[in-house]
Amino acid sequence: MIQRYTRPEMGEIWTLENRFEMMLEVEKAVAKAQAELGIIPKAAANSIQKKAKFNVKRIEKIEKQTKHDVIAFVTNVAENVGPHGRYVHYGLTSSDVLDSALSLMTVRAGEVLSKSLKRLEQAFVQQIGNHKLTLCAGRTHGMHAEPTSFGFKVSSFLAELRRNQGRLKTALEEMSIVKLSGAVGTYSTGGENVEKRVAEILGLKPELVATQVIPRDRHANLLNTLALIVAGLERLAIELRHLQRTEVGEVVEGFSKGQKGSSAMPHKKNPISAENITGVARLFRGYASSAMENVALWHERDISHSSVERVIFPDAFILTDYAVDRMAGVISRIEVNEQRMIDNMDLSRGALFSSHVLLKLVDKGLSREEAYKIVQRVSHSMNGKGDLQSSLLADAEVRKYLNEKDLAPIFEGKTHKKAIRKVVDRALKSKAGSFKNSKSVRG
Repeated sequence: MIQRYTRPEMGEIWTLENRFEMMLEVEKAVAKAQAELGIIPKAAANSIQKKAKFNVKRIEKIEKQTKHDVIAFVTNVAENVGPHGRYVHYGLTSSDVLDSALSLMTVRAGEVLSKSLKRLEQAFVQQIGNHKLTLCAGRTHGMHAEPTSFGFKVSSFLAELRRNQGRLKTALEEMSIVKLSGAVGTYSTGGENVEKRVAEILGLKPELVATQVIPRDRHANLLNTLALIVAGLERLAIELRHLQRTEVGEVVEGFSKGQKGSSAMPHKKNPISAENITGVARLFRGYASSAMENVALWHERDISHSSVERVIFPDAFILTDYAVDRMAGVISRIEVNEQRMIDNMDLSRGALFSSHVLLKLVDKGLSREEAYKIVQRVSHSMNGKGDLQSSLLADAEVRKYLNEKDLAPIFEGKTHKKAIRKVVDRALKSKAGSFKNSKSVRG
């Protein structure tokens, strides 16, 4: 991923240096377990623990000849260990190390991403508290529907975020897998006890049944979970872009001192972060699709998944973390124009309350169809004059059933505010999923 979209804490996890570091962590754990089980000499395991190291440039030089990055890595580590280097990678196949190392990287990336999601969650909660009952127009098909509140809008995104936090927790746990079962997964060159012990050392779980690789449904599930997180961000980004349009003007992304919106038009304040996140989502869907393509490999495995995963795993985690963090900043600094929300509601001259007028007429004894026709007729006959409340009170047929006392609570928004408060409070009390890298969680 380009540096522009890479936050340091997440980017460091996906460097080539750290990839080899995780591979070395696996190799050391294997040597330790094999020594404990009497498979290799304890002196060899001790040498590996103390002397095993690598040099990226040396690995790259060896790989030019071997055309195999894992062999180049193992060769470099073994030459640093010395005579006991022959026990490095003992009984393993390349995918044992690669897949187990990838599990470690995703676990650690998941912890960083979870912290970013928590910041966004806190930003949502703050805005919900600020605007729980700030009424605004709810829109369906882009048209005024019924009143809602800005806090209610945000509550929808909070609830979605918390569902995605739970999904992420499950997907990360499913990816917390060590696989050391050898060339086609049969443990022919190493016992299951080694895999079980290494799993304990690394804080992972053994794969139940592997081929030469960890089955890629796990990986696809994780990438699709990240795609859902980003899709949720896009849904919010689209809403913010619409609300910031000049004709709407209900929210504005925070504009910092010295910021400029256009090289030609000094007055501009654009929803650049929301647009950026929309673009990220477009890119991200390709990663999820590629992960699905990786599930079907030839026989016990081929390496068609390898080149794909070298790109999509770093990019997916880095981009998700970036987008979540950027949205957290947007939400925490967003400017809400409460007066504009009221003014926009007034554009429909009370028509937003039509459904409650319909129900009030039903309560008075009319059939729903009769009530619907009356309210529709009065609403459509305003023709830019007056408002729905006054038009209803001026209508002879309506006055047979309703008076000002019946209509006032509806058009004051009291019914809506009561319902909104209940749902928003329920959303705030909902629980978020969480993920921590602890052996007790995965043990």
